[in-house]
Formats: sequence, structure tokens, C-alpha cells
Amino acid sequence: MSQVEKKAGLLRRTSSSKKPLKEKVVLMYDEIFAKEDPAKNNPRFWDELFLMKVNLEYLESKLESVDGDEVQRIQDNINSLFHHCVQALAEEHQIKVVNALQTLCALFRGVHQKNKSASGFDIINMLMGFDKAEQRMKDLMERLDGLVCGDGSESLKSLCLKLLLCLVTVTDNISQNTILEYVMINSIFEAILQILSDVSSRGQHGYDAVVLLALLVNYRKYESVNPYIVKLSIVDDEPTLDGMGMVVHQALTEYNRQYKDKEEENQGGFFSTLTSMVGNMFIADADEKLSVQTNEAILLALYEAVHLNRNFITVLAQSHPEIDIAVTPITPTPTTPTTPLGTTPPSLDMMNNPELPLDPNLQTSNLLITFLKYASIVMQDTKDEHRLNSARLCLIILTCIAEDQYADAFLHDDNMNFRVNLHRMPMRHRKKAVDKNIPSRPLVCAVLDLMVEFIVTHMMKDFPMDLYLRCVQIIHKLLCYQKKCRIRLHYTWRELWSALINLLKFLLSNETTLLSKHNIFHLALLVVNLFNMFITYGDTFLPTSNSYDELYYEIVRMHQVFDNLYCMVLRVSTNTGQWKEAASKVTHALVNVRAIINHFNPKIESYAAVNHISQLSEEQVLEVVRSNYDTLTLKLQDGLDQFERYSEQPKEAAFFKELVRSISLNVRKNVSLNTLSQDVLLKEFSTIS
Repeated sequence: MSQVEKKAGLLRRTSSSKKPLKEKVVLMYDEIFAKEDPAKNNPRFWDELFLMKVNLEYLESKLESVDGDEVQRIQDNINSLFHHCVQALAEEHQIKVVNALQTLCALFRGVHQKNKSASGFDIINMLMGFDKAEQRMKDLMERLDGLVCGDGSESLKSLCLKLLLCLVTVTDNISQNTILEYVMINSIFEAILQILSDVSSRGQHGYDAVVLLALLVNYRKYESVNPYIVKLSIVDDEPTLDGMGMVVHQALTEYNRQYKDKEEENQGGFFSTLTSMVGNMFIADADEKLSVQTNEAILLALYEAVHLNRNFITVLAQSHPEIDIAVTPITPTPTTPTTPLGTTPPSLDMMNNPELPLDPNLQTSNLLITFLKYASIVMQDTKDEHRLNSARLCLIILTCIAEDQYADAFLHDDNMNFRVNLHRMPMRHRKKAVDKNIPSRPLVCAVLDLMVEFIVTHMMKDFPMDLYLRCVQIIHKLLCYQKKCRIRLHYTWRELWSALINLLKFLLSNETTLLSKHNIFHLALLVVNLFNMFITYGDTFLPTSNSYDELYYEIVRMHQVFDNLYCMVLRVSTNTGQWKEAASKVTHALVNVRAIINHFNPKIESYAAVNHISQLSEEQVLEVVRSNYDTLTLKLQDGLDQFERYSEQPKEAAFFKELVRSISLNVRKNVSLNTLSQDVLLKEFSTIS
């Protein structure tokens, strides 16, 4: 800038008599918002407009400030702007294409922001004219498809996906976004699959593509036939499914790594503990948000893939070296603004290197292991609605996995053993587990560990009943598979039995408080029936006869809990009240547990009296149990190995509606089309041959 220009600029700023000069693009926007056709006096108006750097902020605020009467007056000009934006996408001049994409984003956002209460048809009419909307949107989707699938600039592809994310998330409730009807008719599903199947494009655009697909699948999913649901359910192309799995895997791995780094940071000796305690008094809120912000968009994508596509189940078990994302600096690339931990896409160096050299000493991993580690983090703290929903979605995904025969087969496969280092909530009464001591076991053991961990750590006043029901049902589904296939799993079953008995103890201790909010009898029934599964069919799936003896030992040892439970359900079932029937079911379910207690307790007392022993050892009690099986009479209970299969509609519909709303708001807040400066683009386009 010359001295004269500097001086002129200074004079202009300090002079109170003159208004600051507007940039040319702003003047052109003002012409669009005037009544006259802007091209009337300047035939080259639209050509010139798309050569100007877009001022998103001004254009959006201008659209938001237009009142009802003005809308009618300038509608033709807005329609014309939309039409010329779509036409500009076919231009060879790349800067015009970029500016058209950014302008379209401002149009979608600005018009929706101003007309939140307007019907979808009114918005379509204001943007493109209802009579021409079908053709305009067909042209737009075809051109976006061409740009995403073409050999052009990667930055342009990125902008196209961001525009689509912007379009999909302009309304809080995705199903009220009527424009998406045109996105259903003019599908970009194949373009998304192309990104996911190609290693290079997946590395750069996979994250946005997967989030976009997850959102599109949720558009009016219960009201009409959504083509994205239909198409996702029948994808059987291996590279595409693997690509989708890789994107999800790397996003979750990135979160796990960041969480682990943060955890290690907070465990640096006494002094740092003391300072962090003092510091946290002042910055606890910010710190807390950072440590628990979950990536629900990527979790939703994983759920839709597992729930809708049977072929995706194989991707969960795809083994590869365990990736610990390198922290070497990489060339900064245009991304969305900084977002909380776990919500940003993983770094490009990792996304571009799915094939890593195999090291014989390196632990192998897969998507399921990464997901289990992620779930163990988000399920630790469920105190607010946001975290509760993340944990709920993790358990819904595990429910779908536990019901799938193929998934069950690889979960229980003895030839597929892994060390899975789950995160455990710090508790005063137990030592921190040492990573190196974790044995290599079938993956089902890690799923059971996760369920046991949740059961043990969430017995609190604000009781997450829904999550407990899901946990117990997942365990039941896994036991049904083991019973059906006679799989003798070498697992520390006593930890599970102990956790379940402590859960019953907690329900009894807090009966009054819990009954004011929950039907505790339904959960108690599920827990008692798990014991009935072990009692009735345990000889077919417990690893040894000794394990079966230990089951009886635990029931007899903790008989007081079962006795108290029986007294409570008997009391409630003999009185009239809302829980009468529910309590009655638990009374009937306890028949075999009570038979075991009533059969063995006198025998144990008699053994102690005869041998003059005041307190029997475990081995002595087990000896009494083993020698008195033949006189024990149990009732055969029906339906213990039956379960209701998961169904999203109608039970989970409200949950997913709110979840998608939350994800949509988060994507809208973080998607940015302004991050690509024209300098960056010009530099990139100058290198394109």
C-alpha cells in the first residue's frame, strides 16, 4: 500500500462527515435487495458478482433483516441469485464456483434464519420460486455430485460437502426441512460412497461424508420411504464398508487418544495433583466440558451402519495394527473452527494411512475394540442429559451387536483374542488396574467387563434406570447365544454375580426413593432371571463344574439379599397398588433361588455343628454343596432363553429425534464455509494443470 493510499485510508476513518466506503460486493448485494432487476443496467452483473470475494456475514444479515412485505418485493431477485449461483457451479473459473457455493450457503442459512416459523413451501418459494424449484434443485444436486465425484480441486469437494451439511442442518428438526425432499429425489448417496471407497478422498472428506450420510438417513425416517435408508441397508461393496468403518474407527481413536493424554496430564505426581485441585476450583466447568464432549455424530453413523446393514458387522472385526495417532506436526489444512474434544475429524496423516506396517510386537485392534474403549469413557459419567444420551447410544449399538449371530460368533471366537484396556472410573475402594496385567481373551469378555463396570459404578441417587435395563439385557442376549451354541466361556463369572447381587442390594436399600421414579421390579426381574439362566442352563455354558458350584456358593453366601428381596416383593404383591403385578412376577421368578437357599443352608449349618466349626471356609461350603446336589429339587422355568429383539420404532423414536436435533445444531455451529480464504484457493488452483 502506497503512502497516499494509507493517508487516504486514515482520513476516511477519522472524518466524521463522510461514511466509510462500502466494498463493491456489498454494493452489489444492496442492488439485489432493491426492487429493480440488478442486471437491467448492468448485463454483466452476475458474472462480476461471482468474481467478488463473498461477504457471508453481510449477505446473511441482510437476508435476516428483510421483513414480510419486502420479501414479496425482492423475491424475483433472490430467485435470480439462487439460479445464477447454480449456473456458476458449472463455470470453469474455479473462483466463481467457490463464491457460488459460499453464496448458496448464505442463502440457505439467511432465509431459514429469518423465516423460522414459515412453512417449508414458503421458504422454497422465496429461495427459488416454487414452480421452478424442482428443476433448480435437480441442477444443483447434479452439479454438486459432479464436483464431488470429479477430478477437480480437493478444496472444492470439501466446500460441496460443507454446503450439503449446511443445507441439511438449517432447521433444528431435520424432518421439517422440506428442501431435503429434493435431496431424496436427486440422491447423492453414490457420491458419498465414492468418497468412502477411495483412500485419498476418504482421508480428506470421509468425516464430513459419514456425518452427512448419518443425517440424511434420519430425514423423515418413520414417515416415508427414505432412499438413503434403503440404499445403506443393501451396500455390500467391501472397500466402501471398510472405508466407512475406517472413518468411524479413526474418529473414535482420536477421541480415545486425547482422553488418555488428558488423563495422564492430570496424574503427574502430588504437586500437580494439588495444583490441579486448586486450579479446578476456578476452571472446573471448562475442564469438565473438554473431558466429556462426545462425538455423537460419528456414533450415530456407526449405529445406522450396524443397525441397517448386516454386511457392516464384518467390518467391526476387521483386524489391523493398533493405531496410536502420531503427534508430528502436519501441514495445516482448512477445517472447521476449533471444537470441543472429540467433535473434530481426525488428523489427515492418519486418515491417509490405513495400511500400516505390521510389527509382530504390536497389539492388533479393530473397530469394535476402539468402540468399547470409547464407550468405557463416555459411560463413566452420566450425570447430565448430554452424557446420558451418549451412553444410551453406546448401549443401543451394543444391543444390536449382541443380537447379531455373526457378531456373536466373532465375539466368542477363541482364535480371536485381544487385550482390551477399558477405562475404569477411579474409585476409592479399588486399585487402579495395571494395563500389562490384562489377559488376551475373546472380545465378549471385554463386553461383559464393560457391563459389569457400569453396574458397579452407577448405583447413585439419580439412578440411570434405562441404562441399567439395557446393560442387563445385553448380558442376557450374550448368555442366550452361549447357551444355544454351548460355548464354555472362561470368564470371571463371580465378578458378574457379585455385581448383580450388589445391584439388588442397592434397589432394596433405596426402595422408597427409586419407586417414586422407576419400576424397580422390572429390573429386579431381569437380574433374578439372569441367575435363573445360570441355575437352569449353566451346566451347558459355564467353563467347569467348579464354576457351577461357585454359583451356588455365591447365592448361599449372599442369601440375605435374596431373602430381603423376597420379603419386599411379597409385601408389595399382596397389597393393592400400581406395582402389585410387577412385584408378583419377581416372587415367582425367585422360586429356584429360594429353593437353593432353603436346601443348602440347613445342610451347611448341620455340617458346621457336627464338625464343631464356627465359621466354614469357602472350600468346606463348596464340599457341602457338591455332596447335596442329588436331593435338590428345582422347577423348570420357561422362556429364560427368549428375548425381545431390538426395534427402533416406536420405542426409541423420540430419543433419536432429539439426538439428531442435538447433532444437527452442533454441525450447524461448527460447519464453516468461510475458512477457505481466496489466497489459499488461488494458490491451489494455480497448481492445477
